[in-house]
Amino acid sequence: MVSESLKTQHQPFGLLAIAAFALLVNGCEKPSTPSNPPTQVPSLPTAAQPKLTSMKLWLGPEEMNAELALTFAQQEAGMMFRTNMEENAGMLFPLASTQRAAFWMKNCPLPLSVAYINPEGVIEEIRDMQPQDTNNIISASANIRFALETPQGWFTRHQIKPGTVVRTEHGSLMETFFRR
Repeated sequence: MVSESLKTQHQPFGLLAIAAFALLVNGCEKPSTPSNPPTQVPSLPTAAQPKLTSMKLWLGPEEMNAELALTFAQQEAGMMFRTNMEENAGMLFPLASTQRAAFWMKNCPLPLSVAYINPEGVIEEIRDMQPQDTNNIISASANIRFALETPQGWFTRHQIKPGTVVRTEHGSLMETFFRR
């Protein structure tokens, strides 16, 4: 337990530190001016995006035709507002960096499954996602570079499990999307 004399001895220093911190934080913020407007949060998509360029993928022995969400806007829209998906279709998301991935189902009426895939193209985990769920489905691993969305249950119906390697008609996922 701290004695009363120590508390009062250090109280002016604590108040001074708090005041300096507040000045530092407030002093670093740029004021809004016409040339420096406040940052606007981009609005979410309001309609389904057109069908994206697609590519054949192999998940072990299984073949799938996957749309490629390559740009930020395509990845942000994902499967939003889509009302159907063929059985052997998917959407592949090559992520900008290796990370702990998080996907949600805002404005998505279809039940989906997502495979979180590491840079070597190996499926690390498969998770089901429920329509309209705005909670993030976060990968357990921080070593995720790709995500593949499919109709819910596709991985189970095709006996695809964590440990399965995903490749494209052009080679590994990393060779196809990041080593040009």
